[in-house]
Amino acid sequence: MQLSRNISGQNFVVTGAARGIGLAISTLFSNLGARISGWDIDAGEMRDNSVFADTQVVDVTDEKATIAGFASSLQSLGDIDGIIANAGINGPTKPMWEYSLEEWHAVMEVDLTGVFLSIKASLEHFRIRKRGRIIVISSIAGKEGNPGAVPYGAAKAGVIGLAKGLSRELLPSEITVNCIAPSMAVTDLLDEMSDAYIADKKSRIPKGRFCTPEEIAHMAAFIASPACSFTTGQVFDLSGGRATW
Repeated sequence: MQLSRNISGQNFVVTGAARGIGLAISTLFSNLGARISGWDIDAGEMRDNSVFADTQVVDVTDEKATIAGFASSLQSLGDIDGIIANAGINGPTKPMWEYSLEEWHAVMEVDLTGVFLSIKASLEHFRIRKRGRIIVISSIAGKEGNPGAVPYGAAKAGVIGLAKGLSRELLPSEITVNCIAPSMAVTDLLDEMSDAYIADKKSRIPKGRFCTPEEIAHMAAFIASPACSFTTGQVFDLSGGRATW
């Protein structure tokens, strides 16, 4: 049996789609013939971009907003084949003992609760269809921890646990749930980080460079395609050799 990597004609929601990894995924998927509903807290940059068949202003930390956003995306596209939960923030780069509770909550609300709410809003639809693709953008920090950004690593570990547990709850349906765990990527999130923090993380990557958003997008396209129909509850590394397990 030959399995296709073709996603042409399929419809996807991408969260955090206005820039960085989300925009790279949206752009590649669109170029491959898929239709994209882009979610972001500020949709201004997406509205004039032909990559998007639909745009929604969605705060992923707000349950009502994610429910309404998914309903609007579904109405606009007619059907939805998958969701890529990408929206995230890094948070301050400093030792955990310097973190305030407010700063901790800010990271958790976007990077963990935001993934939970975005996916939860899609589940009734996918469960009725008995098929779909749920892809979570995690991080190598979720597997190995990130000194200097402990809350970020904790949240990214949390979404791996979420994906593994949810994948088993949905079996034996054709709804797959998988994570991508890249090393640090070249995105606007670098603006939130100190030069010392960036240099430290780059030094941990044996390939000697950061991941690109386009490399992450190509991995997402494979996971979204029929060629990845038998894999669920797994983590796909893009770590440049950093991952040890």
